[in-house]
Amino acid sequence: MKTPMEIRHEGYEALVKALGFVGMLRFMQQFDNGRGNYTEERSQWLDKFSLEDIVAEANRQNADS
Repeated sequence: MKTPMEIRHEGYEALVKALGFVGMLRFMQQFDNGRGNYTEERSQWLDKFSLEDIVAEANRQNADS
């Protein structure tokens, strides 16, 4: 029976053979789960800013451009 490391290595090799190195990297990037808890973090930053604050900041950034 193969170890998880051996299976992972063979999988990478198969992906590189089928997709090329860049294609393999792009394929692997699709499976990043990210970090943190979006639901908790979303409520934290949404509570900090009103719609008026967001619009004012967007207008400020546009003026600076």
